[in-house]
Amino acid sequence: MILEELLNNPPTPLQKLNNNFLNNSGIELFIKRLDLTHPEISGNKWFKLKYNLLEANKNKYDTLLTFGGAYSNHIYATAAAGKLFGFKTIGVIRGEEHLPLNPTLTFAKACGMRFTYLDRTFHRDKYNTKFLSSLKAKYGDFYLIPEGGTNSLAVQGCNEILDDINISFDYICTASGTGGTLAGLITGLKNNQTALGFSVLKGGDFLRNEIVNLLKMLKFTNNKNWQLITNYHFGGYAKITKELMGFISGFENQNGIRLEPIYSGKMLFGIYDMIKKDYFPKSSKIIALHNGGLQGLEGLKQKLNSRKIR
Repeated sequence: MILEELLNNPPTPLQKLNNNFLNNSGIELFIKRLDLTHPEISGNKWFKLKYNLLEANKNKYDTLLTFGGAYSNHIYATAAAGKLFGFKTIGVIRGEEHLPLNPTLTFAKACGMRFTYLDRTFHRDKYNTKFLSSLKAKYGDFYLIPEGGTNSLAVQGCNEILDDINISFDYICTASGTGGTLAGLITGLKNNQTALGFSVLKGGDFLRNEIVNLLKMLKFTNNKNWQLITNYHFGGYAKITKELMGFISGFENQNGIRLEPIYSGKMLFGIYDMIKKDYFPKSSKIIALHNGGLQGLEGLKQKLNSRKIR
């Protein structure tokens, strides 16, 4: 597939959710099915990678290097994009190697991605010049994509998510891990619209500064049309509870839409809870982004079989 195909974002459905709870609330809730963007580069990952891949190609890089956890959607999508668009890929994986590889890393390896593993302590300082130089000495020159894919080019891509939404709305919601998708949405909103980011991280308040800095890089100064919601993380990143899993099961049965509990499941739980608490004015029209990540469900099943959910 040629890189120019990235210039045309695949259209995805906007699905209205209908149930007694929403109908009685007076709120209209739609889900933007970004999980259907691409079979392997799904959700917001397509938009985050788009301009990074074009930039790498423009500057004649043939190798992409990025960071992530062993179950990372970003690692999975970057490996798939490398295979699809002709880049070699390297994944710097947080933590020690575990064999056999989990389903995420098995897929990434099958796409040609090479792995190097980094101790969790050193992973926090992964962008220091000395460490990056050691990676270049080992692998040769590469185009660096940050963990989670978030940089100014990713924000530019995520702005385009709004191009495929052809209805008026009051709120648009996304799960937030690094803040890149939320920043992209913020830059494309009209004056009467608000973006809500649902942090999936415990202590996620630090993301506010990250988002403000991303907006400053793009010389965007309107900081009044968004909010970061930080009380639906369920204990922290990749933490889940029986309450959350019960909500997801009920949502899937009612709407026929699969969710994962790391990102979109937490966001939708939060939206429903905020509707119950009358956060949104009556007659509000809300769009929730389904940011994919369903690839991680197989690996999650393995993890759940090895521990109890509180």
